[in-house]
Amino acid sequence: MKKRLNFFLIVIIFNISFLPLKADTTFDLGKKIFLGNGNCATCHTLADAKSNGQIGPNLNQIRPDMARVLNAVNNGIGVMPAYEGILTSDEINAVAEYVYLTSSQ
Repeated sequence: MKKRLNFFLIVIIFNISFLPLKADTTFDLGKKIFLGNGNCATCHTLADAKSNGQIGPNLNQIRPDMARVLNAVNNGIGVMPAYEGILTSDEINAVAEYVYLTSSQ
């Protein structure tokens, strides 16, 4: 009985350790915006989003930190438009979190 309990606990701990970060409403909103209203997937490559844009930088390669993503989305950069006033601050924070978490893996 004790061996079964130990095995069961090990299986649970193992599964919890490898659960994706995606069980988060902010993360889910960020992915939705990346693929939808933010139109990010058109220009950027990001493996998690299965996007292969060639206009903007490949986010998997540059692995931007959260501050860099927030700055780019809020203010625009290069040919990328500023999304401040187009997306809400919650939406901007969500897409920044999504890009940061998925590009840094």
